[in-house]
Amino acid sequence: MNDSIKPDDIDPVIHERVRLAIVSALAVAPEMSFNELKSTLGLSDGNLSAHATSLQQAGYIEIAKTFKARRPHTTMRLTPAGQQAFRRYIETLRKIINKGDEAVDEQR
Repeated sequence: MNDSIKPDDIDPVIHERVRLAIVSALAVAPEMSFNELKSTLGLSDGNLSAHATSLQQAGYIEIAKTFKARRPHTTMRLTPAGQQAFRRYIETLRKIINKGDEAVDEQR
């Protein structure tokens, strides 16, 4: 059985470092505001907005725009598809790490 890992096994939407940070933060918190994410991750408005849009288009996050005290309030959360994609991503990374560990062990 060939259980090699191919580049296509790694989700390209999540694998980008800023999107990975966004998804990781949302995996821990059920919902975060735009400003919370921006502050937590040290991102600019434009950078967070662009990457959040990519994740939304992939169906991985849900973006809700409301008002709080007459001010715009944007929140984000992982969708079930985003949660599943993140789990698959982590599983793939675990396989890569395990294969690396096995290779190092064999060289000893």
